[in-house]
Amino acid sequence: MNSAQKAEVLRKLHRGSEVLVLPNAWDCASARIFEQAGFPAIATTSAGIAFSLGYPDGQHISRDEMLARVKKIAGRVSVPVTADLEAGYGDPAGTAAALLESGAVGLNLEDRDDPESGELVGISQQIERIQAVRRVGDEARVPIVINARTDYYLGQIGDPSERFAATCERLQRYIDAGADCVFVPGITDQNLIRRFVEALHFPLNVLAGVGTPPVQRLKELGVARLSMGSGIMRATMGLTRRIAQELKSVGTYEAMLEHPLAFDDSNRLFEAKA
Repeated sequence: MNSAQKAEVLRKLHRGSEVLVLPNAWDCASARIFEQAGFPAIATTSAGIAFSLGYPDGQHISRDEMLARVKKIAGRVSVPVTADLEAGYGDPAGTAAALLESGAVGLNLEDRDDPESGELVGISQQIERIQAVRRVGDEARVPIVINARTDYYLGQIGDPSERFAATCERLQRYIDAGADCVFVPGITDQNLIRRFVEALHFPLNVLAGVGTPPVQRLKELGVARLSMGSGIMRATMGLTRRIAQELKSVGTYEAMLEHPLAFDDSNRLFEAKA
């Protein structure tokens, strides 16, 4: 498939009969494992990639470094790849163009530049970002799949009694600006998820975490897309820490030997280009 075809496949997956479950890769090995497991598309994790390259999350990694890793990932799998590109690195049009050069066909676009500030950018500014990405895709004849994210709930922003209405207002404006899916990380309550689905009538993305309902229940609630974020990568980091602590404290290797991928299986992930 060429990029335009991959973008169309990815867009259609948001409106299928099943929840689009997206494991988030941080390197080629994780991406190939996810593809081999049968997922029809793969997302990247900005935090996971940043951690793997020695940066904290929150646009501390440069756009070039981030997209270099995205390009590596997209070049090793045959399924569509959508990239978490944070808030667009101050240049959404340039970032969208670089995204297409990397071989990815979708992106997350946050409405908060500084994760530590607790403040969201103005709605009009985020609309301009979404429209800029859409124009780049239109000019390249690749319909970039835009997942417009708001951090109202993840950042616990604003008056709780007004948070739902304020979030819906933002998301509806993002939809009108050309988003293909809207992402509300931080919501896990089933009733709240259902309220968003019923209020927006549009593909909704939620983030897997503590308290998130299982995939079948999310399907029943009408959720279109489920992301793992940096969760799988951090679980891998947790396993690595346990292995290190066991090795250092008692000199044994049980955690390392419990469920490793066989060497030959690891090699076969990369023996032929996807």
